[in-house]
Amino acid sequence: MKRYLLLCLILVAGMAQAQLNLRVTKGVDNPTKIAVVPFAWQGGKLSEDIAKIVGNDLEFSGQFQATSPDRMLSFPRSEAEVHYRDWKALGSEYLLIGSITEQAGRYYASYELFDVVQQKRVFAKLTVDGSSAQLRDMAHHISDKVYETITGIRGIFSTKLIYVEAFKQPQKYRLMLSDIDGFRSRMLLESRFPLLSPVWSPNGQRVAYVSFEADNKPAIYIQDIATGRRQQMTNFRGLNGAPAWSPDGQKLAMALSKDGNPEIYVMNVLTRQLTRVTNHFAIDHEPTWSADGASIFFTSDRGGKPQIYQVYLATMQQERVTFDGDYNARPRVSPDGKSLIMLNRRPGTTHHIAAQDIKSGNLRILSETNLDESPTIAPNGAMLMYATRSGGKGVLAAVSLDARVKILQPPKQGDVREPAWSPFFN
Repeated sequence: MKRYLLLCLILVAGMAQAQLNLRVTKGVDNPTKIAVVPFAWQGGKLSEDIAKIVGNDLEFSGQFQATSPDRMLSFPRSEAEVHYRDWKALGSEYLLIGSITEQAGRYYASYELFDVVQQKRVFAKLTVDGSSAQLRDMAHHISDKVYETITGIRGIFSTKLIYVEAFKQPQKYRLMLSDIDGFRSRMLLESRFPLLSPVWSPNGQRVAYVSFEADNKPAIYIQDIATGRRQQMTNFRGLNGAPAWSPDGQKLAMALSKDGNPEIYVMNVLTRQLTRVTNHFAIDHEPTWSADGASIFFTSDRGGKPQIYQVYLATMQQERVTFDGDYNARPRVSPDGKSLIMLNRRPGTTHHIAAQDIKSGNLRILSETNLDESPTIAPNGAMLMYATRSGGKGVLAAVSLDARVKILQPPKQGDVREPAWSPFFN
């Protein structure tokens, strides 16, 4: 919790003006209807509307439909003021009420959830507190609690997003960080050289990425998010790309061509000792770790076309794991280790995001957009985000792993690419 609050303060202190826009283009067929009543507050205008943020968060998941306050027949502030018939008449299945108080500069948001259908309180009054600058964080915390209570799945509204903004005139690249709903975007780094492949460390404190700033050649850097302090981790000739943190955060898998053609290596982050993992005349790149850290998935064209392979680190035994489609690349493993997310292309089609059950090999196409790339998975495993094209611009889109929810995030400026979803912070 301490680490989470520290990150929240850092983000609030350095917000940039630009932010991603978010709109849900497709939700589930029968979203859960929830009424989030404007929270009671006796003071002046607050900098954030907690109830509105909670409603937007839940709609962002695509699994909820929030009742508009304009349709509400009453604004209950306690259980005694809740009349279930009013909410049933609106079709609401759940009701969230709350209030905000302030004491010595600290704000306290108390909230209760009710099941309208069963006409009972779901959980007793809970309270979250913070400073004025943390009102949005408090709202996301409430959203997480409500989402998990109703769905049984941990909420992701308090997580963060790192992405790259690219501009043509003048040419520049920005490494950006924002709330997962696109608000409170903040620049971590600006460069006139390309920035690629950002990836969060497992503890959420650092980000690894590729920058071309050193003699216009690719090199891997690690940046501390709180301090901005950077370390250049590689400076080998040729390709230095695709960093991937091990689950324990002590190693980085990467693609290097220092010995000839691109191969997969593992670097100890502390000692910088390198271990070569693959040794093949084909191009091996885009490594990602299995959930247990015992193996690495990577892309290779050793079969003639890009496909995904797996190497077991204890024995260095390697095997091909994808066979559906003539192009499979950029693998990512779901948090539970059961699914492999990737770029997939079948003959006569373009690249789409797909999910393959690792055990059975069954593959499902998740996206309906074109020229998709760079998938990243939410830490609860329920959604993933990826880069695609819309209206001639690079945008971010999201889809649930059951392919039911699709969201586009059009940028206000430049192209947006290379999303990286943070881990949980507590």
